[in-house]
Amino acid sequence: MNNALFLDRDGVINVEKNYVHKIEDFEFVEGIFDTLAYFQEKGFLLIVITNQAGIGRGYYTEENFHVLNDWMLEQFDRHGIQITRVYFCPHHPEYGIGKYKQDSQYRKPNPGMILEAQREFNINLSKSVLVGDKESDIKAGINAGVKMNILIQTSRENCQQTEADYVIKDIRELTTILQGEKNFE
Repeated sequence: MNNALFLDRDGVINVEKNYVHKIEDFEFVEGIFDTLAYFQEKGFLLIVITNQAGIGRGYYTEENFHVLNDWMLEQFDRHGIQITRVYFCPHHPEYGIGKYKQDSQYRKPNPGMILEAQREFNINLSKSVLVGDKESDIKAGINAGVKMNILIQTSRENCQQTEADYVIKDIRELTTILQGEKNFE
């Protein structure tokens, strides 16, 4: 079985800006390449799980998302980092338009994206890590049975009452946490 590092996109891989969907607005978080290289070296699959309600709300299209996603994957590839797969959920149960207005098992905090990845890539969730910047990310990890759920503190509000195992301020802190955990050896 494989270990995985599940990553939210906006706020974890890239700087959170209101509904990022253009290459020129995409800014990688400082330290993301070194951190993911470390996890890749340790044998973790790197899997992105991202709610993309901006599609559902009509702010941008699935095609816009795929253009940006392909560009992002190219940037990782240039750094020798292989993202195993990007899962995304375009739905929103309240603000979605047309076919996108629905509650989906894939929309975090529901665990659908994680569970699909588990099936597709034979992932051992009890030896996996999730990193997100919202409580819905953390709850998705808990709901799926992910061993360690880590919240990146992007504001004071997002860590007040978290169920996360760790709260960090910088993505680079992940390597220190993994080094201190005996369960991942």
